[in-house]
Amino acid sequence: MTDDKIVIGISHGDINSISYEVIIKALMDKRILEMCTPVIYGSPKVAAYHRKALNIENFSMNNITSADQANDKRVNIIDCFTEELKVELGKSTDIAGKASVDSLQKAVQDLKDGLLHGLVTGPINKDNTQSEQFNFPGHTEYLKAQFGVDEVLMILVNENLRVGVATGHVPLKDVSGLITKELLLQKINIFNKSLKEDFGIRKPKIAILGLNPHAGDNGLLGSEEIDQIIPAIQTARDKGILALGPYPADGFFGSGDFDAYDGVLAMYHDQGLAPFKALAFDKGVNYTAGLPVVRTSPGHGTAFTIAGNNKASEDSFRNALYLAIDIFKRKKQYTELTENPLQ
Repeated sequence: MTDDKIVIGISHGDINSISYEVIIKALMDKRILEMCTPVIYGSPKVAAYHRKALNIENFSMNNITSADQANDKRVNIIDCFTEELKVELGKSTDIAGKASVDSLQKAVQDLKDGLLHGLVTGPINKDNTQSEQFNFPGHTEYLKAQFGVDEVLMILVNENLRVGVATGHVPLKDVSGLITKELLLQKINIFNKSLKEDFGIRKPKIAILGLNPHAGDNGLLGSEEIDQIIPAIQTARDKGILALGPYPADGFFGSGDFDAYDGVLAMYHDQGLAPFKALAFDKGVNYTAGLPVVRTSPGHGTAFTIAGNNKASEDSFRNALYLAIDIFKRKKQYTELTENPLQ
């Protein structure tokens, strides 16, 4: 892996979804090769199937067996499979689930081995990927386990809007019990650090949402704000972190107050993702903060209902690729400035 060219791995996601469509459409833009060397972990035959289904002729990939063989003037693909993969567009199948996991595992191993500067993950189906070898509800939890970190933070990114979620892929009935002062402090610390190192913001301003309607109304509609959220905010502020709140989620997003903050910490998955996706539509990106490596993904899912119909927008995947490149550069710059402050 050369020092002057950023190498970005791409796991191919679910082979029956829109993943190959958005990957191919985004990588057809030759300007991307000026910014990075893409390496897809997938199947040349599956890629050809999707290319034919989309009626795309002016696009080819360079077949390699290892990331260190990547041609920096081409889109590269590593064949991760010896067996035939049956593509059934729009369907959730066991074969597609296993292929998703195999691609992801090989890409993550190369990320660990330093052959990649970052990873963009294609969308997977959280049901068909489950097995004895892979029992994680999503990419975020898998990567947390693989890199042995105590906590990570899922951040949805779109231009100046960054929304993190304190609890991720967990049932709604379990959220209240998981919202503790300790967890929130971990998430706030990760968020603050990421906004500085990954997004280049010197003094981040973070809005913290309440869990209950109207942020609990002073305990009338729930005690989590008084017992856990406000103490976490106060402790974070004592440590010099500019954390403010808790704010009622409905009014906060509805009034546009989020524009005044560098980041927003929601208490649970849909509280953060529903307004984010309404505002960002199909251009948002998912970033996993707290890892020792760079990982992004498009903000959308598998979209089985439109797979193979040439209707999927590649904007989110392209933005995920750009963000991975940008964050890698910022991390490197931050490290250099920290080690050599006189620069």
